[in-house]
Amino acid sequence: MAMGSPPSLDALSPLDPETFAVESHAVIDFIAGYYRDVEKYPVRSEAEPGSLRKLLPEAPPENGEPVEGILEDVQRHIVPGLTHFQSPNFFAYYPFNASTAGFVGEMLCTGFNVAPFTWVASPLATELECVMMDWMCKLMGLPDRFLFSGGGGGVLHGSTCEAVVCTLAAARDRALGRLGHEGITKLVVYASDQSHSTFQKGARIVGIAPSNFRVIRTSAASSYGLTADGVRDAVEADIASGLVPLYLCATVGTTGIGAVDPVAALGELARRYGMWLHVDAAYAGSALICPEFHDYIHGAELADSVSMNPHKWFLTNMDCCCLWVASPALLTSALSITPEYLNDVSEGKTDVIDHKDWQIALTRRFRAIKLWVVLRRYGAAGIRAHIRRHVEMAKCFEQALKADERFEVVGPTRFSLVTFRLRPRYEGDHAVNALNRKLLNAVNTSGRAFMTHFVVDNKFVIRIAIGATMTGMQHIRGACELLQEKATQITTTATTTI
Repeated sequence: MAMGSPPSLDALSPLDPETFAVESHAVIDFIAGYYRDVEKYPVRSEAEPGSLRKLLPEAPPENGEPVEGILEDVQRHIVPGLTHFQSPNFFAYYPFNASTAGFVGEMLCTGFNVAPFTWVASPLATELECVMMDWMCKLMGLPDRFLFSGGGGGVLHGSTCEAVVCTLAAARDRALGRLGHEGITKLVVYASDQSHSTFQKGARIVGIAPSNFRVIRTSAASSYGLTADGVRDAVEADIASGLVPLYLCATVGTTGIGAVDPVAALGELARRYGMWLHVDAAYAGSALICPEFHDYIHGAELADSVSMNPHKWFLTNMDCCCLWVASPALLTSALSITPEYLNDVSEGKTDVIDHKDWQIALTRRFRAIKLWVVLRRYGAAGIRAHIRRHVEMAKCFEQALKADERFEVVGPTRFSLVTFRLRPRYEGDHAVNALNRKLLNAVNTSGRAFMTHFVVDNKFVIRIAIGATMTGMQHIRGACELLQEKATQITTTATTTI
């Protein structure tokens, strides 16, 4: 049986510059259209589990297809099933900012497609990252001890989860250097009942027994922040039981309710008991570039590490997390492994940063160029204006809710997060949580907004996290009107049922 000619080995040409320009422009036009039309879609996805699998073939295509057809399928099959994080009516979780500058920076990152895991692998990518970390450190008002020139330094990770695991590993190895490896069963990690769940996950990953993770209760009396007394009591009880305090998390802007822990007081305790203090400012860290919020980070000179996420509220497209450490040697001691194939034989290149030793993975992205473009394009003043705009929106929303006697605000509004609920209709109204669940479900199923909830002091509270790049005051007014409309509907139904 005769066989045809084999295909030309260079026929594919997957990085032809002319094709790249044409197809990239098509994608940019597509995304621009998506941003123009994003309010047409229900904010929260209405897709059913397994629905996409029914629409796609069971096997990949044998031959390639034009990008136009692919984009048509993205529009037809993918876009309607997304939850639209860039919608101006997205108020769930915390914001995940996108911006033109962030997109440009991401294009440069993916276009160059370098992997600066060692200095020699892409020297100026590493150096730009070091400069960006110093720039951000200064913008946020962090102590000089976190600057490279101050003996500290920083690295860009993909998420706070990575940063937490790395700092936990550094704290663990520092402690085990004194105790011996068998001492790992004695190490204890402390966080509040408001701290992010990533700390519990991170502690498990680095080998801390779940029974040695202390969740310290907070209350309305401290605005749901940790208190020095509460931490001290937990630490001393553990010491009396023969355990070893290892790591303490202080949060500036907790996920559930936006609480702020007293960094200075906790820092003093950490020093006294030999604990590693990590300050998690994943969301609210962006606000620290505004001088009026600097007091929230007071005492950071006592911290061992600090992290924040520019991809939340800093106009920087995902992913991008800043981690600073006061003692890089402790981090690299826990994370550094250098096989022979990564040894640099160049002379005179010994005093350089290899960021592979500052993270879990070996391979890494050129995130620094994205952050650099955002800072260059908007400047510190522009980003401060972006932050303050959302803070003012939160204040306006809070005032509008307080003017409606059916609602109450739960917890202080410090940044751009407002937590609230329908008030109990009478003393001992145990159905109020169910009523607020119905309200949240009614809002989200309307497609006009997406919010999430939290439970604090056994109260089901609704969260509105304001911070999407395209959100304007008209969207805040719309969210308030939607809540009032749905509240009227469900309370009328509840009264009729009774």
